[in-house]
Amino acid sequence: MAKVLLVDDELTMVQMVADLLRQDGHEVFPFTNLNGALGGLSTHQPDLVVTDLYLDKTNAHGLEIIKKARTLSPPAVAICITGYGSIDTAVEAMKSGAFDYLEKPFKVDELRMCIQRALSYGTAVSETTFLRRQLKKKYHFNQIVGTSDKMQAVFKLIERVANTESTVLVLGESGTGKELVARSLHYNSRRQHAPFVPINCTALPEALLESELFGHRRGSFTGAITDKKGLFQEADGGTLFLDEVGSMPPLLQSRLLRVLQEKEVRRVGDNVPVHVNVRVVAAANEPLEQRIKEGTFREDLYYRLNVIPIQLPALRERPDDIPLLVAHFLKQKNKSESGEPFKISRKAMEVLMAHQWPGNVRELENAMERATTLCESTTISLVDMPPSLLAKVGVSPEEDEVIEAAALPQVGESAAPAFTSNGEEGASAPAEPGRPLDSIKPLKNFLREQEHSYLNRVMEATHGDKEQAAIVLGVSLATLYRKLSGDD
Repeated sequence: MAKVLLVDDELTMVQMVADLLRQDGHEVFPFTNLNGALGGLSTHQPDLVVTDLYLDKTNAHGLEIIKKARTLSPPAVAICITGYGSIDTAVEAMKSGAFDYLEKPFKVDELRMCIQRALSYGTAVSETTFLRRQLKKKYHFNQIVGTSDKMQAVFKLIERVANTESTVLVLGESGTGKELVARSLHYNSRRQHAPFVPINCTALPEALLESELFGHRRGSFTGAITDKKGLFQEADGGTLFLDEVGSMPPLLQSRLLRVLQEKEVRRVGDNVPVHVNVRVVAAANEPLEQRIKEGTFREDLYYRLNVIPIQLPALRERPDDIPLLVAHFLKQKNKSESGEPFKISRKAMEVLMAHQWPGNVRELENAMERATTLCESTTISLVDMPPSLLAKVGVSPEEDEVIEAAALPQVGESAAPAFTSNGEEGASAPAEPGRPLDSIKPLKNFLREQEHSYLNRVMEATHGDKEQAAIVLGVSLATLYRKLSGDD
């Protein structure tokens, strides 16, 4: 149950309410004076504060308690009770942050109901705050996987423009992560506590899209049986993401242009404009300049949307990021049915590196989803890969003879390092003829040096994330720690 801080200068009232709260299973911290209550707020961090407004019958010290309760992290919900009730005191208590207000004498059921509503409200607020923090963490720009130069340029641009009010146009092929970029822009801006509203401009016919975007008045067309807010109004204070904006019909393009210029919308069938405060992020999977030449997209709207363009590279243009993306998707899946982290065979990794990925990151994610679902062991092999992918690369599942996990290639290494038919890396070049034997290191020392060098490159590529590095290397976290410390 909840922790409740109870404050009243009447001892009998404190005892009565405290007994009632304890009967309902709450932990109660009773106080009869201002200073003790203020100290109790910091000490006990209550979920709920029930306080008398006038502790000495004349001064509203309860307001001070309510105000401090709202500064806690997380803030406590406050209920104000007093025997000197009036509209003015109720308004004053609410302005100070009180959730509800009870006037003495009150019934026990009234107090119980008030406390129940307050605690439910507090729980909802805490859950909303937690979810918003999780969303912000999930869509932070550093959660977009990629260490290639092109992706690093994208990250820097997102970081610079996220907290501005500028309109952004995200360009890239289907599956490159345009909506992920749009969400990152939203959840790392001052608009993060307001709605993020996405819509695909190709998903609805023109008439319905107009109603969805701008809303309509009752009776404005057949089927409009009630007033409806449009998505611009729903996104007020936040961000509206217009995906595939290049497919928007010409009539709606002109209406969108007016919204961007005037910051107001007019619902279908309505003559009264409504002011909206919305940041627009648009996306297109093809160059809009070509649509302008074809006469299907307004040039003036293009310049309104293209204030800050963000170009996302295709996956085939950044092959060095494939191993990191594979490790990222395997980490999301976490563990196989046996409880061990997923790994991937060398041959399967070679196939992933050789594929051109016309569907980009989304296609790779789907391939890993299929592989982890069908994999009957802890190591993903060719038999777990989509048949269409194997056919395009020109290999068959029977070619995968490797059962151990591959050390995935990292940024800076060749995209497809050579392996022998049994899965071992190609042998080192032989010693030069005539080289003195005393200059040749023992094989154990040579292998240890090579291993440490490779571990350092992996740690650098994963930015020091040992858990991700262990997944990439196909070893347990304990083994990685042991190898990094030089004990193995």
